[in-house]
Amino acid sequence: MDTGQSILAFTSGLVVLMTAAYILARRQAVATASTGVKMHSLPGQYGWYAVITAALPALGVAIAGAFLHLVGFPAPSGIIIVVAALAIAAGGLWYGLHTVRPSLRARAFIDNVVRRLLQAAALVSIFTTIGIVLSVLFESLRFFGEISFLDFITGTEWNPSAAFGGDTGMAPEFGAVPLFLGTAVISLIAMCVALPVGLFAAIYMAEYASAPVRAWAKPVLEVLAGIPTVVYGFFAALTVSPLVVVVAEFFGLDVEYTNALAPGLVMGIMITPYISSLSDDVLNAVPNKLREGAYALGTTRAETIKHIVLPAAFPGILAASLLGVSRALGETMIVVMAAGLRPNMTINPLEDLTTVTVQISDSLTGDLSFDSPATQSAFALGLVLFAVTLNFNLISNVMVRRFRQRYV
Repeated sequence: MDTGQSILAFTSGLVVLMTAAYILARRQAVATASTGVKMHSLPGQYGWYAVITAALPALGVAIAGAFLHLVGFPAPSGIIIVVAALAIAAGGLWYGLHTVRPSLRARAFIDNVVRRLLQAAALVSIFTTIGIVLSVLFESLRFFGEISFLDFITGTEWNPSAAFGGDTGMAPEFGAVPLFLGTAVISLIAMCVALPVGLFAAIYMAEYASAPVRAWAKPVLEVLAGIPTVVYGFFAALTVSPLVVVVAEFFGLDVEYTNALAPGLVMGIMITPYISSLSDDVLNAVPNKLREGAYALGTTRAETIKHIVLPAAFPGILAASLLGVSRALGETMIVVMAAGLRPNMTINPLEDLTTVTVQISDSLTGDLSFDSPATQSAFALGLVLFAVTLNFNLISNVMVRRFRQRYV
């Protein structure tokens, strides 16, 4: 029995036992209540109690067996684990039915289990984040054991191909400044598009648009957020980039077909729904009494928006903007298709360049050995990018907290 068949057999058997547990326990509770005995909980809650006593131990056994197989520890075969888990589920079903009685606090038992499950869900996200950070950190330390950290963050040449003999006679270069500069240039262009367009769109929908216009305009704008990034990449490479070339040549500027301006503009369009939608929600959350108080003092609608609504909504708008920045820093596909792969130490948006995420993707694909410096440089880049985004989040939290205290 292979893994897929084991999972199917376990799932099918467990569903049958859980269904039986619910039906039998509920029927038992209804029969007891029909004799005039007062039950502590509802019949359905006794059914769910029996379902939990049957399912949780079985799931624990199945997960433990899968974990042992995953880490390579000696463990029983799949069929033995499935049989053992279903046998334990049957035992749990019997225990659940045996303990259903009027004094049983099934409702409190269910609430306690739900609370534990929610805590476990929260811990999964926390432990996953810690695991990601540690995995990146350990691989980065191996890289920095061979390459100087100071040279990495201050070097202006990125040429890791020489590390595995790609460029004969050339020493490998791991200066990450061109990559972070390219990331900053494209992210800046994107935010120059997304921030004003998204904020103005949010102000219009929150303060000026009628209900019918808002009902169709906001969903249409949010459709942009659902378009795959590869489609944006095609749009940037096949439509926007040629248009940039034509316009630049019209003004006598020297421009390359793969340039930073086209992906930056398209990335800004992609980020606009994130900023507009969140900002719109924040603007609508501003209490109307603030607007009415301003109108009572004789201010116009534009003055009210400028001096009352926007300052009150600033923490939320700032958070939406930083979400857009994080989205821009992590984008890869649009840059690959329209900006090229050349690390270029320039701030000229009409030249080709690349970003950190693109280089990470490039380093982890192909035929390179995993323990080569060229491959491990991806983890070092990821670690530095993580530190940058973490600093952004910390700064935003400080600013949001400060302005929230002022206006709320």
